Amino acid sequence: MLEFLINYGLIGLFIACFLAATILPFSSDIVFGALIVAGLSPVPCLVIATIGNWLGGITNYYLGYLGKTEWIEKYLHVKKEKIDKIQNWLNCKGGVYLAFFSFLPVIGDLIPLALGFMRANAFKVIISILAGKFCRYVFVYLLVHYGLIALHHG
Repeated sequence: MLEFLINYGLIGLFIACFLAATILPFSSDIVFGALIVAGLSPVPCLVIATIGNWLGGITNYYLGYLGKTEWIEKYLHVKKEKIDKIQNWLNCKGGVYLAFFSFLPVIGDLIPLALGFMRANAFKVIISILAGKFCRYVFVYLLVHYGLIALHHG
């Protein structure tokens, strides 16, 4: 699947990043890094990766906003207890601005889902998700870029 997405360049990157931001266990970093290593320009890759992952995060927010716990449990395989635990944690830690951390593995997908379920301010959540996703791919780009430089000089 990863090779298929890499072969489709920026379209494959968008799909990989969108899927990775949903509850599906998928890493877009590999596709992003492979395209950078293959010589694609970093700016379009960064923009496409950010937008794809951001839209996936927004999808999680709106799935939570629908508020159908039975759907979340049935289709996303996230138990109500886990949503309740994340909601309590979000309430204690400042809520909407923690959407920035939606790029984190495992818990990151649950943050926008729980914020949607809580009916948190959509604008603030969406902007926080965007900032976090952008920073994530800048970080991944820097790791790939400086790793490549080290390989060429090593």
